[in-house]
Amino acid sequence: MTFKEIKELIEIFDESNLTKLSIKENEFKIELDKTSQVTIATQTPVAQPAPAQTTTTPTISEAPQAPANDENVDYIKSPMVGTFYQAPSPESPAYVKVGDKVKAGQTVCIVEAMKIMNEITAEFDCEILEILVEDGQAVEFDTPLFKVKKV
Repeated sequence: MTFKEIKELIEIFDESNLTKLSIKENEFKIELDKTSQVTIATQTPVAQPAPAQTTTTPTISEAPQAPANDENVDYIKSPMVGTFYQAPSPESPAYVKVGDKVKAGQTVCIVEAMKIMNEITAEFDCEILEILVEDGQAVEFDTPLFKVKKV
């Protein structure tokens, strides 16, 4: 599937009454679920030429690397490629700031992917030690977003 086809599929799914959709085509698989907080598309690498881009897109800066793990230090990472936002809107306060104690399941940020705002939640109780990316920065899959200490 091309990027354009995927984007159209997501838009149609978003406007439909469906709550779940799963499509598998050769090595490509996409699962959409309105009941979950994250939409994920995966594709097994296949040697194909990259499609020509007609629009400019933000460049993805070098992702911060997670240093050697301390026992209590962990990272909240991006589950997808997209744009990182600290707040639900420019006028709203950030979901979390350094020093905040976060409960498992609490929203810590948004990663926008294909105009879909995906809330990223903490998987465990923790304290925010450091915010590793800037608001509005493009992030890759598995980019560390927050350095945290498990509590």
